[in-house]
Amino acid sequence: MTGKGIFGSPKARVLALACLVVPMFASYFFDDMFSSVSHLFGDPSRLQLGWDARDLGNFIGDYSLLCVCGGLIVGGILLDVFGIRKMGSVFVGMMVLGAALAYWGVAGGLPKGSAIAVGRAGRMLFGLGSEIAGVAVTRSIAKWFKDGNMSFAMGLQLAIARGGTAVALIAAPFIVGVPKDFYTVQDTARPALVGLILLLAGIAAWALFTALDAAKDKSEGISFKRGGVGREEKFAFKDIFSLLKNPRFVVIGLLCVSFYCCVSSFKKFGTAVVIPRFGIEAGAAGTMVAMIPFFTIIFTPLFGAVVDKTGKAASWMILGSVAVLLGHLCLAFAPQGEQFFGYAGIGLLGLGYSLVPSAMWPSVPKIVPEKALGTAYSLIYWIQNIGLFFVPRIVGRMLEKDSGLEGVADVEWLFVGLGTAAICLALLLHRLKINDSRQSVRNS
Repeated sequence: MTGKGIFGSPKARVLALACLVVPMFASYFFDDMFSSVSHLFGDPSRLQLGWDARDLGNFIGDYSLLCVCGGLIVGGILLDVFGIRKMGSVFVGMMVLGAALAYWGVAGGLPKGSAIAVGRAGRMLFGLGSEIAGVAVTRSIAKWFKDGNMSFAMGLQLAIARGGTAVALIAAPFIVGVPKDFYTVQDTARPALVGLILLLAGIAAWALFTALDAAKDKSEGISFKRGGVGREEKFAFKDIFSLLKNPRFVVIGLLCVSFYCCVSSFKKFGTAVVIPRFGIEAGAAGTMVAMIPFFTIIFTPLFGAVVDKTGKAASWMILGSVAVLLGHLCLAFAPQGEQFFGYAGIGLLGLGYSLVPSAMWPSVPKIVPEKALGTAYSLIYWIQNIGLFFVPRIVGRMLEKDSGLEGVADVEWLFVGLGTAAICLALLLHRLKINDSRQSVRNS
């Protein structure tokens, strides 16, 4: 039925997708607003804010705290029970509220202890809101594109959203005013202000999507009770246990956490790694690390289209995981100061970051019933956020102890280990024949 009528037309799908990418673009920008200035926190005496690398690591990791404590699972269930539009709106609002609170923490001129407490509380709310909003967006794309081109649509959404990361990585040093001898609270808070403005635009785009989605359901005769799904598609709590008994689903979750920690956690401290390793200045370091999201902008939709055509999901995940491991090996063991190897390593991370998600996320609707997709994605995000909660803290403490070459080497060994785990899990997924799961789960 999705392919019939005005709401099944390509123009309607493009409009829906355009509305969905705006809040995600803003979320990615706000999440990575400090990534390309992370090296500044290695010398807190230069910051009026007074935060050090450990404080930054805790702030970054707090994105995942409420998610890890069960918020993601509860949020995913609420999405399935009450619907994408209603609960998605709640969590998009929470994302913006948390961002506003985090901005107050870094910009309000509060004493250091209070600023950290307020900023971290806002970061927690922002993180939970962002993750559930991401689930709602992914679930919405699965709904609108279930009749075709789902991998391409998810890849395009990821590519544009990660454009927010790319813009943050490149723009943050200029927004802050790097280089300076001393940075005021206003200097370090400006990226958060820009991100908050973008998030307000995201609310407007989400509101337009909810109106469009409601009109689509009405035109197709879908009931608005229990979140707008048909009687035969209602979520039941027993679906959670069915998911946990599905070995392909469990392995995808474990692959997600090991893989994303290799790239997402690295990006948060990217400049703190490449500056001492390759002897480059801050602006060039931010541009180097920004290659990761820029690669995804180009390659994720392309790889998504290839996955749509070939269906070889696990094979692409293996290849992407290998690329990420090779990238970290290059960053860890390349000759000191040779910038070419820095760009090569970052390029490999960007390729892997394009390959794995373009195959992984569209695989979930092929092994999970539509009625449980919100819960399924939330469970995967929950597993992912366990890693994203702990790894930035570990990296922050490593760099606090030694921000020089020895500390950077320890950090890269951590990422090499995670990359090796990702390859092993992708190989296991291939053995579980995820490549053959192109048929609808209802027919399996």
